[in-house]
Amino acid sequence: MTSSVWGSEPLPRVAAPLREQVTDRVRAAILDLRLKPGERLIERELTENLGVSRATVREVIRQLAAEGLVTVVPQRGAEVTSLSASDAADIYEMRASLEALAVRRFVQRAGDEQVRALREAVDEIARSAGGAGDHLGAKDRFYEVLMEGSASGPLQQTLAGLQARVRLLRATSLSVPGRPARAAEELRAVVDAIEARDADAAADACVQHIRNAAETAVMRLRRT
Repeated sequence: MTSSVWGSEPLPRVAAPLREQVTDRVRAAILDLRLKPGERLIERELTENLGVSRATVREVIRQLAAEGLVTVVPQRGAEVTSLSASDAADIYEMRASLEALAVRRFVQRAGDEQVRALREAVDEIARSAGGAGDHLGAKDRFYEVLMEGSASGPLQQTLAGLQARVRLLRATSLSVPGRPARAAEELRAVVDAIEARDADAAADACVQHIRNAAETAVMRLRRT
């Protein structure tokens, strides 16, 4: 693996524990598609490129395997998880059901300040779709606000179990030219309905957004 995968900055030795810093860096490389699905994670290369011990690398691989981003294959070792088109379709269907419910709960439970925060988040998504900022980070912020406003522990816990694979699929769909701008407009429709306190329309817009993302991601996975 070349140094361009990991960036030129050395890992800082303060703030978060070193294992968390390494986990964050490897996770980011996977989600940014700098590490491709199916690519092997070789311990020796990771220790050399990141300047950490093999014990740390093994802990990181275990953590990312638990998140679903890494798969440990017998006789081969760890590699970046490859999602099949059928797996992706199932994950998107699960997302559609769960996030539509989250949107309904948001309409029912969120205060005006949280609705404003959701509008700000979707505005940031629209700006980043044009290349001004971190688009995946902006989408993460949108869903953080949505989950907080839904005020549903069971929903948050269930979606957390899908989060890493959802982000991997999101990176796949958003890598298709034109998709980020379309996704921003779809999420804007969700927020418009939320502001009108129309739970049915908001849930329908949410499901449509996810189905559009699914179509894009599944088509790309089938091609590859």
